[in-house]
Amino acid sequence: MAGVRGDDLRVNVDAEVLRIRGARRIPDSTGIRRLHQMEIAFGPFETSVRLGVAFDREGVSAHLEDGLLEVRLPKRRPVRVTVETESG
Repeated sequence: MAGVRGDDLRVNVDAEVLRIRGARRIPDSTGIRRLHQMEIAFGPFETSVRLGVAFDREGVSAHLEDGLLEVRLPKRRPVRVTVETESG
């Protein structure tokens, strides 16, 4: 997420889908010495990831620092249910 500011980034969880949306502003080329890889030079972007594990939606957090986005999805504790067996 190099060049993306926190104000320009949105992280949402909809059901089982983690969606990251944002915009990279036009870079100031005066300080750039070398770029190794960039998917987009500037402008809006969006990516989605379907999550196949149970997680606590209330505990989701995202942190952007030095161009690295960290999204935490805490595991949901398994729920144990005891089912009474009926006899006929």
